[in-house]
Amino acid sequence: MSTRPDQIRNFCIIAHIDHGKSTLSDRLLEVTGTVDKRKMQEQILDSMDLEREKGITIKLAPARMAHKGVTLNLIDTPGHVDFTYEVSRSLAAVEGAVLLVDATQGVQAQTIGNLYLAMAEELKIIPVLNKIDLPAADVPQRTEELVKLLGCDPSEILTVSGKTGQGVPELLDAIVERIPPPQDTAANPARALVFDSAYDDYRGVVAYVRVMDGTLKKGDRVKMMATGAESEILDLGALVPGAPSRLHSLPVLENGQIGYVVSGLKDIQACRVGDTLTHRDAPAAEALGGYKTVKPMVYAGIFPKEGSDFQRLREAMERLKLNDAALDYEPEHQPALGYGFRCGMLGMLHLEIVKERLTREFNLDLVVTVPSVAYRVNLMGGEQTTVKSPLELPDPSRIDSIEEPWVTVDVVVPVEYVGAVMQFLQERRGTYKTTEYLSQQQAILHYDVPLSMVIVDFYDRLKSITSGYASLNYEFKEYRVADVVRLDILVAEEPEDALAQLVYRDQAERIGRRIVAALKESIPPAWFVIKLQAAVGGKIVAAERISALRKDVTAKLYGGDVTRKRKLLEKQKKGKAKMAELGTGRVEIPTDAYLSVLKRD
Repeated sequence: MSTRPDQIRNFCIIAHIDHGKSTLSDRLLEVTGTVDKRKMQEQILDSMDLEREKGITIKLAPARMAHKGVTLNLIDTPGHVDFTYEVSRSLAAVEGAVLLVDATQGVQAQTIGNLYLAMAEELKIIPVLNKIDLPAADVPQRTEELVKLLGCDPSEILTVSGKTGQGVPELLDAIVERIPPPQDTAANPARALVFDSAYDDYRGVVAYVRVMDGTLKKGDRVKMMATGAESEILDLGALVPGAPSRLHSLPVLENGQIGYVVSGLKDIQACRVGDTLTHRDAPAAEALGGYKTVKPMVYAGIFPKEGSDFQRLREAMERLKLNDAALDYEPEHQPALGYGFRCGMLGMLHLEIVKERLTREFNLDLVVTVPSVAYRVNLMGGEQTTVKSPLELPDPSRIDSIEEPWVTVDVVVPVEYVGAVMQFLQERRGTYKTTEYLSQQQAILHYDVPLSMVIVDFYDRLKSITSGYASLNYEFKEYRVADVVRLDILVAEEPEDALAQLVYRDQAERIGRRIVAALKESIPPAWFVIKLQAAVGGKIVAAERISALRKDVTAKLYGGDVTRKRKLLEKQKKGKAKMAELGTGRVEIPTDAYLSVLKRD
C-alpha cells in the first residue's frame, strides 16, 4: 500500500439522514477487499449499539482502504442536523466529498446544509445518486435537482446502489480520478490535526489525526500546541475496520495520511479536538487553523437519581467530552435534585444521545430537566451577561433588555404541504423570508424562528403535518430583543427555585396554569390548605389550592350544646393557621412532583 502523497486520496461521505451513507461505506470496504466477506456486517463503521438501534450515524468514523494501488482514507459522517459539528471536523481533514442523495427522496435540507459546509472548505464534490435499485427511484428527476443545486453537468452525477454494490467500482474510480491528492509537505516540521479522540483505560488518550506536514514515528517526543501537553508516541497506525479493535499498527504516519496516535496521556483535558500535534524538539512555527468553537444551542440539567453517583457522573462527563467535542457542561446545584451538571448541546437529539450514552456506557440512572436556551441580558449600565438558567436572571430593575437566539430554518417539503407548514411556522413566531422550488414537486421554505420555539417538539410536529415528508435544517443567526419574563412558582407562598422558568410574557399565564395544575396532581395534601401560585414579578397569573386533610375533632363529642362542637372546630382552624404561619407546616415536595414539571416529555 503506497504512502506517497500523490497515491493518497482523502474523502468523506456527506448526506441527509437515512440516505445510505453507512451502507455505501460497507460496499466500499467490501469491494476494495478491506473487510473479509465472512466478517462483514451491516453498518460496520457504526461502532455504538445506539447507532445500530436508531439506524443513524452519531460519530464520524475513519477507515483506510486501497483501490488500484491508491490509498483511500474515508470518513463516514452523521446526517442529522444535531451532529453537524462532526461533519465540519471531517471536512477539515479531507480534500474531497461524496455528496450522496437518495434517488427516492431527492435533495433534503441537510443535503444542502452539508454541501455548503463542504464548499466553504473548497473541497472537490462528487455528486452520487444512491438506492437506484428501489422501484420508487426517480433518477431523471433527482438528476435535475442535483444539476440545479450544483450547477454541474448531468454526466458528472454517478448512480449507485449501496445495497447491491451496483456502480460502486465506478465510484471508486471517480474518487481516484477527481479528488486531488494531498500536497507534498514531507520536508516541513511535523503538524497533525486532531479531528477526534477516544480514551483507553490502559493506553490513555487515543487521538485520531490527519498528518498535514512532515512525518510521525513511534517513539517521537511530541506536544500539543494549544494545551502544551507533552508525551511520547507509544503507538500509531491506520484505522482499518478488518483489523482487531480497528487499529492497524504502522511504524510511521506520513504527510497526507489519516490515522491514530496513542499518546499515553492520562489527562483527558490535555488532548483537545482541533489541537495541533507537533514534535517537541523541532516544533512547527504555528498551529493549524483547527475548528471554530461550537456554540451550544440547548441547555438542560443532568442529575444523578442517587446523590452518591455525582462523582461517577463527573468522570463520565469528562470521558464523553473527549469523544463528543460539541458537549459543554458546568456543575449545578438544585435544592430538589441535588448536585449535577448544566449541559449545553446542539439540539434535542444530541441531548437524547448524551443521556443514552451516559446511561448505557457508564451505567448511571439520570434525571434530565426541561431544556432551555441561553438568553443575553443587557443591563442598565451597558454591561451584558448570558443567562442559561432562570435563577441567573438579574433583578428586573437592572435589566434594559433581554435578547434571545434566533435561527435560520430551511424546510424542504413537497409542494402540497407548503400552506400547512407556513401556518405552523407562523404559529411558532417564525418570520418568512423566501421560497425556492427545487423542482415542480419540492420547495424549500426559508424562515427565521426563535430557537426556543424549535427545540422542544418542533421536528415531531413538522413530520406530523407533512406525513413524514418534510426535512429540517437550522443554524444560529443572531440575537434579537424578546419580551421574556421569569415565571416563579410558589408553593405555600414559598418560591421554589427549581421550578422557575423563562417564558414569553404573553404565554406566562397559560404555562403557569399548566404547572400549578401538574403540581396539584402530584403534591400530597397536608393538614392545612396549600396554595399553589404562578407569579411574574409580584403579580399572580395562575393559582390552585390543595384542600387540607380533615381530622374529625368532634368525633369524641356526645350530646351537649352545638357551641361545644363549634369551639373545637374554631380551635382546629386556629391551629392550622398557626402551622402555616410558623412554617411548621412547610410542604415537602416529592421528587415526582418536580419531575412532572421539570422532566422533558
